[in-house]
Amino acid sequence: MIYRDYLKRFFDFSISLIALTCISPILLVVTIWLHFANKGSGAFFFQERPGKDAKIFKVIKFKTMTDDRDAEGNLLPDEDRLTKVGKFVRSTSIDELPQLINVLKGDMALIGPRPLLVQYLPLYSKEQARRHEVRPGISGWAQCHGRNAISWTEKFKLDVWYVDHVSFLTDMKVIWITIQKVIKRADINEEGQATMEAFNGNN
Repeated sequence: MIYRDYLKRFFDFSISLIALTCISPILLVVTIWLHFANKGSGAFFFQERPGKDAKIFKVIKFKTMTDDRDAEGNLLPDEDRLTKVGKFVRSTSIDELPQLINVLKGDMALIGPRPLLVQYLPLYSKEQARRHEVRPGISGWAQCHGRNAISWTEKFKLDVWYVDHVSFLTDMKVIWITIQKVIKRADINEEGQATMEAFNGNN
């Protein structure tokens, strides 16, 4: 496939470079804002995630939670560490913008299955693991059809569907739907939770 194997990477790199150039003032302001909101614990979050062919890379996101811990030194629950600034940054999906750097580096694509935790790798079925046949994306087909509001099983089915149907038109459709969802702040989190329920191989 010409688009999947060649044009998609050129498209991703070009759009990401233009986007980063245009929004750099916004990124600077958010970085300073989060630095103080996170009580000096930093504005960026780095975490290892599996990419294409399950190759491990470090994803870059804005940090929306503090590092507050209890008396025993354990991190407090997510909902207790998520700041008001962090809630805004997350609800507007601004926290995803630093991943444009990952796209420039070739770790990610603009559109593709979302990169999940490394600890999930041994839990996937053979079919679910096919999500790693393409570069992970900042947004994806699953994000357009429920994001955090659907089950893991359904999400993986949508990821694999995308792998089998990568095209310029599909990517344009994902971008358009993603923009609409960001504006409406739809499907950000499950009600009452700061993050989605962890995948355990059965859900």
